Amino acid sequence: MTLFAFDSNMLVYAEGLNDPVREIQAGRLRAKLGPDRIVLPLQAVGEFYNVLTRKYRKPALTVRALCDDWLASVQAVATTERTFHGAIELAAGSGLQFWDALILCTAAEAGCIALLSEDMQHGFVHRGVTVINPFAEPMHPLLADALTRPPR
Repeated sequence: MTLFAFDSNMLVYAEGLNDPVREIQAGRLRAKLGPDRIVLPLQAVGEFYNVLTRKYRKPALTVRALCDDWLASVQAVATTERTFHGAIELAAGSGLQFWDALILCTAAEAGCIALLSEDMQHGFVHRGVTVINPFAEPMHPLLADALTRPPR
């Protein structure tokens, strides 16, 4: 099965924060990919929690419930020691921020073909995982192809 990891900004948009147009797009991506094809690195969930409680000043219990909903609806993937060391190497060699590298390495460990994020370099590939800005035009072929197939 073709797996796509979501970065924290995808969660923020899907929850209706920051941009109404991207809210619709993120919601459509979530629905069209379906829960079986979405991987959620726990680092992304932590960033989502911080953004909502700090930047948007949402109540912690409300955000906790949103995090729980996301974690219950898709495949969540934890960081391992191997992933952590790989992220340090990636950050040192590529210039990526460590936490972004950790999300990308976690996506690779989970067997994803892509990480959907608008915060990293569109088209960057690490260990078979392509960073795709899902809002870029034209749509990346990997994502366009996946969206033509219904979720299983």
